[in-house]
Amino acid sequence: MYSYRRKSPKLAALLALVVLATIAPAGAARGDPRGDKKRIDAEVARASSILEGATERAQQAARQLVLASGKLPAAQELVIQSQGQVVAAQVQAETAQRKADDAQVAVSAAQKRFAVADQERRAGQEQIGELAAAAYKGGPLANLNVLMRAENASDTLYRFTYVDRVVTEQRRTIRGYIDALAIARREENDATLARAAADEAMLSADTALDDASVAEDQAEDAVREVAQLVRQKEEALTVAQEERAASLQKYKEAKAEEARIAAALRAWEAKQRAAAEAKLSAGRLFVPVRGYKSSDYGSRFDPYYHVWQLHAGVDLAADGGTPIHAASAGTVIMAGWNGGYGNYTCISHGKYRGKSMSTCYGHQSKILVHEGQKVKRGQTIGRVGTTGASTGDHLHFEVRMNGDPVQPLGFLPPCLC
Repeated sequence: MYSYRRKSPKLAALLALVVLATIAPAGAARGDPRGDKKRIDAEVARASSILEGATERAQQAARQLVLASGKLPAAQELVIQSQGQVVAAQVQAETAQRKADDAQVAVSAAQKRFAVADQERRAGQEQIGELAAAAYKGGPLANLNVLMRAENASDTLYRFTYVDRVVTEQRRTIRGYIDALAIARREENDATLARAAADEAMLSADTALDDASVAEDQAEDAVREVAQLVRQKEEALTVAQEERAASLQKYKEAKAEEARIAAALRAWEAKQRAAAEAKLSAGRLFVPVRGYKSSDYGSRFDPYYHVWQLHAGVDLAADGGTPIHAASAGTVIMAGWNGGYGNYTCISHGKYRGKSMSTCYGHQSKILVHEGQKVKRGQTIGRVGTTGASTGDHLHFEVRMNGDPVQPLGFLPPCLC
């Protein structure tokens, strides 16, 4: 007999923890059970760019939170699927067990029928043996001698009747033995087939039990992964809260830094007696770096600290060390370390539609120009890096009018090439 172990208390406890800790908000979509690495990576990158101005510990916590949150739906879906597999495996195991039990009952019944049939066969075999012994002792002419010794017709008829009964009984005994032998063989064959069916059913039950055990282990692993992701989210939120004051202070400093840059650019332009007209080729700037746009210009809302911050430029992702080119001809008016911008360069290009135009380049790994230097359109002025408040190699590119940042994409080719 078999017995299947039901869902373990450990699995039940883990499931209860997950249900209590991960109740999804209404309308939340389930994740792909296989995971969506591209989507999660994009969400992590977005969170990283939003929190560039926060503390490093807060940035790490945010990435951890987004990563855990991104993986959680797929992990929860895997728990549901695993639990379904456990139930299906349990049903299969219990069905296989019932078949094995029924097959074992059939074996017992077939063995009993065979035992009865074999006993009848043995009895018939003994009778045949006795007939053979009697025939051997009496000789082949025993029945003929009985008839020959008859004294008259009446005695002959009596003796003939006796001999006929003896022969009939002998035939009945032989026929009975043959029938008993056939039945015994049939019952033996049925018992053999029943035993084979029982062995197959038991093997199927063993396999089903193993599958059910594996399914339960997988379900436990899935539940543990969900519980771990929930803990990661809780820990990340705790760290983010701990870093709130420091991050808000950095945001405040970044805002002041932005104001200082704008003031410095306006002050420099004010000193120029006769500013040249900005020379844009067909109204377009030269693309400063060969890469792809990883973050756009505009105001960002920090969902962790509930503040708005201006991302004053567009981020162009490229490998560290990639050359950075001047977007247009002009004069370098700022080149050096500038807080969250890291290594930062600004170039004045003169007047454009009545306003002083400049471009700025942040997070450089190396600056290749100096203040006051004249540069040509497309000239290499630095190298891509990740200095300052940056979460990866890229160029932070700005276009400023009278010192204030504007959307740079309107001055660049749509293909960024």
